[in-house]
Amino acid sequence: MLLGFKTQLKLNQTQRQQLARNAGVARHAYNWGNDLCLAILDNNKSCSDSEKIKFPTAIDLHKWLNKLVKPDNQWYYEVSKCAPQFALRHLAVAWRDCFSKKKKRPKFKKKGRHDSFTLDGTIRILSSHLIQVPVIGKLKTYERLPTIHQPKNITISREADRWFISFRIEVESIATDKEVDVVGIDLGVKTLATLSTGEVFEGAYSYKKLSAKLAKLQRELSRKSFGSSNYQKAKLKVQKLHRRIANLRKDTLHKLTSHLSKNHAVNV
Repeated sequence: MLLGFKTQLKLNQTQRQQLARNAGVARHAYNWGNDLCLAILDNNKSCSDSEKIKFPTAIDLHKWLNKLVKPDNQWYYEVSKCAPQFALRHLAVAWRDCFSKKKKRPKFKKKGRHDSFTLDGTIRILSSHLIQVPVIGKLKTYERLPTIHQPKNITISREADRWFISFRIEVESIATDKEVDVVGIDLGVKTLATLSTGEVFEGAYSYKKLSAKLAKLQRELSRKSFGSSNYQKAKLKVQKLHRRIANLRKDTLHKLTSHLSKNHAVNV
């Protein structure tokens, strides 16, 4: 069984700049690849079958990136080669999902919004609060790391002003005794869920208050001069509140799903 793990990183200013550079290169590679894919699709619309250009794979995009983009952008060599490589892999998956009609066409990434990058290679959990990653080096964490297992790859992402590291590890599944084998679930509006056993799970009461506060902060942000220091401060407040609301919703759902998986074998 694969178990996901995510925790906040404890960084100094130099490390924050390193992570921002890696995320920036990953974003640039993704947007460059997406722009190229769109150009190929537009070109193929007006061409005969014999003149059409084959839609590129992640390997094709990476080869073209090394040949056409890297020589003119030396800052690519300041970060891990994995950052743009995985970005193009994620782009290839996004287009595959688009062609299979699972998702919409991939959008261009915007700076400061969902900044992230993925690395693989020599990754070692050195102690309970220290992990070593390629090129960047040793990173401290606030929470204890699972020292028994070593991850094969990691994803580092930014939420507002905080950076997080996440990875998956292989663990043995543990069977638990079930109180009731089969349980029915009714998802409601006023309550999150009601079980056939009579148990009721309430939603997060503070969500409405936070939503009202978010609307107020967004109005304040819209009145600021775009790009100014006051705009950046207001934007950070909005991002922090978005993170708080997301964490609140995740916590509520995780408590429900954990209860269901531990106490009931089949959920209908």
